[in-house]
Amino acid sequence: MPKIASISTYTPPYSLEQSNIEKLTKELFQDKIPQLNRLLKVFENGDIHTRHFCVPLEWHQSEHSFEERNNLYIELATQYSVEVIKQCLNSQFFLESPLHPSEIDAIIFVSSTGISTPSIDARVMNHLPFSDRTKRIPLWGLGCAGGASGISRAYDYCKAHPTSKVLVVCVELCSLTFQPNDFSKSNLIGASLFADGAACALVCGDEINLATTKSVPHIISTASKWKPDSEDVMGWDIKNNGLHVVFSKSIPSIISTWLGPFVDEFLGEHHVDKNQLANFVAHPGGKKVLKAYEETLELTEEHTHISRDVLKNHGNMSSPTVLFVLEEFMKVQRKNEELGLLVALGPGFCGEAVLLNWRD
Repeated sequence: MPKIASISTYTPPYSLEQSNIEKLTKELFQDKIPQLNRLLKVFENGDIHTRHFCVPLEWHQSEHSFEERNNLYIELATQYSVEVIKQCLNSQFFLESPLHPSEIDAIIFVSSTGISTPSIDARVMNHLPFSDRTKRIPLWGLGCAGGASGISRAYDYCKAHPTSKVLVVCVELCSLTFQPNDFSKSNLIGASLFADGAACALVCGDEINLATTKSVPHIISTASKWKPDSEDVMGWDIKNNGLHVVFSKSIPSIISTWLGPFVDEFLGEHHVDKNQLANFVAHPGGKKVLKAYEETLELTEEHTHISRDVLKNHGNMSSPTVLFVLEEFMKVQRKNEELGLLVALGPGFCGEAVLLNWRD
């Protein structure tokens, strides 16, 4: 079983209280959205206290073109990727000894909040001494499912190439996509929820003898699920001035009816019962999404408390968020053979599940 040997996260420099973001949103949308004061309660009711951004709050008080936003995305996504990769490869918390970038066989780069050709991974390779034979696998458009999908594709790669080491790098700069002239409810909800962040995980094949400082999750198997005719549930509308968020109010109800059978079927294929799962690594899409997880998968708030803490302190950073949750699980020494399930949902509408087994 390929293993997740190291993990790291990066928090952008501008830390903002939810109340301050609500205040600016009210200023921008005043007299533009009916019953605005009632709708602004999503800021207070979302169980988010702090979020982190790549630009200061006042940046949003002036107009910015799609070109300006995207150029800033390229610059900062490259910078944050370099930083989080360094942390992952040099983590004394997880690795007995550091790895050199030239030892990495493939980079899976995950992002959906900007456009870059060549992809960001190629730009990163100009800043870190990776081999020029490194495989590059950029994934775009998976949104909140991207972190789990990146881990799944790294698992696939390491199953095919058991002597390989793969980096999964997730970077999202959601704040750069905020549209101050979009007065839709989706945009208002997005303004209350999304944030910026980066994460990196090192996945190693079976034949890699890499010493770790503690038990780490090994990947038993993965599963993907797609819901037909659901493009309008979550994603982007791409317009002349940039990316406009699509965020359906039906997401919690879809989770309640669709996710449970998917997880039950996946676990059943491996003769695992939900009661055997000690660790539930859930992407915290929002307060209602976590509640829907609990109801459909018969979980308690104890199962989701780490996801809730990440949501409280970081908001929803899209693809990196589930790796922020996984990092918190990996910081604690787990019992040998403890089982876990990593789950994230995203545009498509789709789900990605990863069955984990902690081992020394």
